[in-house]
Amino acid sequence: MVETIVRQIDPLISYRGVNARRGKIARAEPVAALYEQMRIKHARGLGELEDQMCLMTRAGFVGQGSPDRVDALVWAMHELMIAPAKAWQAPRLRRL
Repeated sequence: MVETIVRQIDPLISYRGVNARRGKIARAEPVAALYEQMRIKHARGLGELEDQMCLMTRAGFVGQGSPDRVDALVWAMHELMIAPAKAWQAPRLRRL
């Protein structure tokens, strides 16, 4: 359904569907570590996202409704920073 809506707006946009295999907290921990290392900075205009982030605790989301913006942020940071870092391998020497 999401892909259909996105494609109606722009049929050429890059889209990749995701399925959660772990809980929100487990998925968010590596992203929280990036924030602690100050490797992520926000642009202006993300006040609603930041409000939702303030309601995230180790016990989960303590606000009303769903933390949809935080969840989207976690998926995006995983795709842009965490997954590429896992795929990176240190250079190795080849034996002759």
